[in-house]
Amino acid sequence: MISILSLIGREKELFTTDILKNEAELSESVRNSRFLVLGGAGSIGQAVTKEIFKRDPAKLHVVDVSENNLVELVRDIRSNFGYINGDFRTFSLDIGSLEYDAFFKADGRYDYILNLSALKHVRSEKDPFTLMRMIDVNIFNTDKTLQQASDAGVSKYFCVSTDKAANPVNMMGASKRIMEMFLMRRSLKVNISTARFANVAFSDGSLLHGFNQRLEKRQPIVAPNDVRRYFVTPKESGELCLMSCIFGNNRDIFFPKLSEELHLISFADIAMKYLEQKGFEPVLCGDEAEARELAKTLPEQGKWPCLFTSSDTTGEKDFEEFFTEQEILDMESFINLGIIKNKAKFDESLLSEFEFRIADMKQDLIWSKEDLVQLFFKMIPGFGHKETGKYLDSKM
Repeated sequence: MISILSLIGREKELFTTDILKNEAELSESVRNSRFLVLGGAGSIGQAVTKEIFKRDPAKLHVVDVSENNLVELVRDIRSNFGYINGDFRTFSLDIGSLEYDAFFKADGRYDYILNLSALKHVRSEKDPFTLMRMIDVNIFNTDKTLQQASDAGVSKYFCVSTDKAANPVNMMGASKRIMEMFLMRRSLKVNISTARFANVAFSDGSLLHGFNQRLEKRQPIVAPNDVRRYFVTPKESGELCLMSCIFGNNRDIFFPKLSEELHLISFADIAMKYLEQKGFEPVLCGDEAEARELAKTLPEQGKWPCLFTSSDTTGEKDFEEFFTEQEILDMESFINLGIIKNKAKFDESLLSEFEFRIADMKQDLIWSKEDLVQLFFKMIPGFGHKETGKYLDSKM
């Protein structure tokens, strides 16, 4: 934990004070409740599952499409925490499938449902087919499981959003913003809370996670030198989600209080610190070919090739923000957690048109990226999407 914190420019964990202050109520709520965690084998899902498990829930079921990640989750939990008296089980299921629907119908007795499943990568913008899957996972699977939660009388439904939903510039962030619109509609029948938060350091598929892979495979470290981001640790991501789930009122969006002076850090700076922690001297390279060639010889000298370039790919946002000027904030309830307070504002005709248009495209099995982008523009006035024609798949 200390090494991750130093990499992201902090000396202490964010939510320690808030957790300690509310631990008695938090633990009692968990101990007396039944939980279903969807997408529970991803990086954030595993962190949330661990936060619930260690507080001895009455029931904890975890669903994820990745069988391998579920196996590792169980091994990790058993090795760290052991066992609980409650019912703990995992299920390798796609929550968009009929098999999941049958699973939920067979049980469905939960007090809290937490949905951590998402397509989170900006690189998913590159083709219309992955974009459609993003819409299914981030919007329609959420809406479907929300309906099921409402029908089953679940006390609270939590799902994760993203800081990129605030004034979005990419399709991933916009999909989460549209998801929030669907949440508002469902909030009339079931209590909902969510969270927007920063990059989770070393989460699966992240650039920082990629640093570990590059060292293991003896490959150059590559990072943008003009992109600065906020970061939270995996443990902090789990704490934030659980706090929102347990303490959030209907339609609340939780976010971490971070200051630009203290917590914004560039990927290139993290890369330098990362290599120094690993005992290597960073060596800056001029291009990919030089970096690949030097990776063959530098490691034996205690050095590692790095390539830092400016970002020019579609969907990159110059800065991060957790809320917009139009949103109402509660900055007093917690020390290091802010809350966006929402009313049930949504445009029923707009949501219905979105559903109809997507269903029509699927039925014909024909749609383009331009079709989806234009639909997103209609849903989000002022959507700041900019197409550069370049994507992360074209880079190391």
